[in-house]
Amino acid sequence: MKHCFEFNVENYELWLSPGQRDYRLHLADEVVAPVALSHHFDGSGLLVIAGETLPIRFAIDGDALHLHIRGRTHVLRYRDQLQELACSDEQASHLVTRAPMPGVVIATKVCQGDVVSAGATLMLVESMKLEFVVRAPRGGVVERIHFGVGESFERGVPLVTFSEERR
Repeated sequence: MKHCFEFNVENYELWLSPGQRDYRLHLADEVVAPVALSHHFDGSGLLVIAGETLPIRFAIDGDALHLHIRGRTHVLRYRDQLQELACSDEQASHLVTRAPMPGVVIATKVCQGDVVSAGATLMLVESMKLEFVVRAPRGGVVERIHFGVGESFERGVPLVTFSEERR
């Protein structure tokens, strides 16, 4: 699965793939190997990139990773593709939470008419043997749940539609 990070106002898509004894980092058309990280519970560790071992310090704050390496601190911000897809189809006062990948609904945690706040769990889904939580990108009232438990869906389809909270 590709992940997207923002670094110095630029976005980078990357992913890891297993090698025989290590991992490979895929960044655009470039492959860096070997890549490994050994970390301690105190926020320090060793990062191996292309055979070079570097001591690092790091802290995770929500979707931001603060990485101190070679005397400099860098901030990498994880960009949640699910949240971006959910926010991409806002029309009038409606919001549609869309599927980031094909999957199956495991559980729904809301009903039509429920008032939800930003970050509320809407449903649990399974995709490629991984479970993930579909969350509300902002507050509102659940208008429609498009798929029930056990139903499968394709990438990009609406999962939950809701409208602005009534005042």
